Amino acid sequence: MNKLHVVTAVAAFAVLATGVTMSIVTQSSGTTARPQAVAVANVNATAETTNTNGVVAGATGINAARLPEPANVNTTVVTNTSVLTTITTTAPVQKTTTTKKNVVVPSKPKPKSTNSNKNTNTSAPGEIRFSSYNTGYGWPDNTPPGGEVSNPILHSSAGGTGTYADPITLAVGHSIISGKDILDYPAGTKFYIPTYRRYFIVEDTCGDGNTPQNGPCHKSDVANTVQLDLWVGGQGYSSSSVLNCEEAITGVHVVIKNPAANYVVASGALYNGSCTKLYGDTLVKG
Repeated sequence: MNKLHVVTAVAAFAVLATGVTMSIVTQSSGTTARPQAVAVANVNATAETTNTNGVVAGATGINAARLPEPANVNTTVVTNTSVLTTITTTAPVQKTTTTKKNVVVPSKPKPKSTNSNKNTNTSAPGEIRFSSYNTGYGWPDNTPPGGEVSNPILHSSAGGTGTYADPITLAVGHSIISGKDILDYPAGTKFYIPTYRRYFIVEDTCGDGNTPQNGPCHKSDVANTVQLDLWVGGQGYSSSSVLNCEEAITGVHVVIKNPAANYVVASGALYNGSCTKLYGDTLVKG
């Protein structure tokens, strides 16, 4: 709120009697700290001369000029009054407005896991993932019975421990093209099947009857799948126990062709007196 202080100086005069001139000046003042603006109002005084004939002649101005007095003039009253008015204003206090801005603090990135044993659904470069109908064969039901293979790469007889360096033998379908027996996957092709946690390698031919190229595994028993026949082993064990294991591992599962070398491995033959555990289709890196 603005505040206003006024200081006024007032001059008054009085004519007490003919032939007597008296000036009475009254002044009141006030003091206001820190004046910011001063306004001065000048009130012009009027000098009056009264002659003996009662005629009044006047002159105006801040300092009114005294008129020449005629002879035998008894009374002259001169009034010269200045009224000074001081106006002091106090500027209103300006309010300071602070606008708070929303400050976005970037969240800190979560630290990357250093655990190498983690589930993954991301294929490494060059990997091909698909569904496979997996079956098993071993010593009792190989043709002829035993460990003979049609296309040996790492093993002269079917075998392997399931590691990346020593994958287990598997058989694939084939076809006859221009009189030649052509495997559906070239010999030496590697696969990884997470439900068994083992690596496999193509080293044998799968098929039954007089035209094996027209049946399993060239044409899968399950639609929209590829059939892979896995070597379970079984040398020295009863035929029934080996065949039971073959049945136990049969099913449709995720397969990785051209797999990376760092998937977890449960090494050993699929059957070595007991059948392998099944781990599911989730890929786990070792």
